[in-house]
Amino acid sequence: MQHIFREYDIRGVFGEDLTEERVKLIGYFLGKKIKEKGDYAVVSYDARVHSPTLSDWLVSGLNAAEVIVLHAGMVPTPVNYFCNFNSFKVGAKVVTPAGGIQITGSHNPPEYNGFKITIDKAPFYGEAIYALGKEVEANSAMAIPDETESIAIDALGRYVDYLADAFGGLKGFDPQMAIDCGNGAAGVAVEPLLERLEIPAQKLYCEPDGTFPNHHPDPSEEENLEDLKKAMEKGRHYGFAFDGDGDRIAFLSRNHNFKGDILALFFAKAMAAEGKKPTVIGEVKCSQVMYDEINKTGKAIMHKTGHSNLKVLLKETGADLAAEVSGHIFFNDRYFGYDDAIYAMMRILEMLKNGFDFDAEFEKLPKTYSTDEIKVPTTDAKKFAIVDALKKILQSRREALGIRDIVTIDGVRVIFDEGWGLVRASNTTPILVTRFEAQSPEALERIRKVMNGLIEEAKEEVG
Repeated sequence: MQHIFREYDIRGVFGEDLTEERVKLIGYFLGKKIKEKGDYAVVSYDARVHSPTLSDWLVSGLNAAEVIVLHAGMVPTPVNYFCNFNSFKVGAKVVTPAGGIQITGSHNPPEYNGFKITIDKAPFYGEAIYALGKEVEANSAMAIPDETESIAIDALGRYVDYLADAFGGLKGFDPQMAIDCGNGAAGVAVEPLLERLEIPAQKLYCEPDGTFPNHHPDPSEEENLEDLKKAMEKGRHYGFAFDGDGDRIAFLSRNHNFKGDILALFFAKAMAAEGKKPTVIGEVKCSQVMYDEINKTGKAIMHKTGHSNLKVLLKETGADLAAEVSGHIFFNDRYFGYDDAIYAMMRILEMLKNGFDFDAEFEKLPKTYSTDEIKVPTTDAKKFAIVDALKKILQSRREALGIRDIVTIDGVRVIFDEGWGLVRASNTTPILVTRFEAQSPEALERIRKVMNGLIEEAKEEVG
């Protein structure tokens, strides 16, 4: 069962990995940890058909741990995060939650579900999740009774009110846009927010449906953007798409699909135009262009992949912004420092209203050629050993291969004169993740060929 306890969250197949007994125990032992910080926890869920059932099991476990559950119902994940930074009236009291648990399978297939967890305003991840898994397994014979009592809160209404107030200057703005919520949970927040601000949009698949009948809710895959692109061909200038739980965004013009790292660069440019010297945290998969351009007016920091890693460093450094290529955007500037695709959309709309030309700014950037993530199958037992073997090979041939730098923050990012290659072990699946970027197609192919050859050598060495 330990495979469901992953680096950044808990995730598995409903009914197989996520059973009633196991989920109740997860709720109980999580509840014990939350109880160390306070009495209240917020529970909410995404659009998946089994999320309400998981909610009942989880709440039973939390109640057994004597945690008082504030239930927000179906909301995007950022609304659950939002609750941790706000207070709610419970009877005569005003309380701030000590933790939050969002039941979500994110962008995974419909049979998957899981839990994203916050305790004391910080992500619960890594070793803490692994230890929780061992605790659950060690107490597998423990029986938790059904007890689904909770206190309903209007977290969604509070969230929409907050964003409507924060972006009141956008009222009546018409950017000629389309939005695709992918039948995920984002629609329950996006629709009322746009209506409040009288921002027109062509809306695709905003009705929550956990079977995802139109397309898979992962906007980082081009095939899932086809309907949005068709809507834009019929007169829309811009398009926004959200993943299943609303914490990742895709933003498109008619000419470009702006990935998370390029969006981070543009957000930094907008901050710099206001007289700030922005500090931006990126992950090891981000384009070198992002780092180089941000360093001209501010400071760019390279860090490990993973939304939990970035949130923690954002808090530690007080940086303005963090981003992943996949579309997780974390605003500490004017916001709470967690990944929120709906908030990111509003910041983009604000920039459009202020005259920021995304296409023109993109075309000014140094031209590079890059691959998407390329997955190399291996095993959980070997993946980290292969990366370690690769690091040794690279160090021994650094001069012969013309390597300028080797970055080992997360896996290994090898920087050559004409580009770079990344190899890292996935924290959640038995694969190596590679990505390559260069100044020309020919250089891209050279770097890719060299790195793939070295990966094969490392695999042979590990056996």
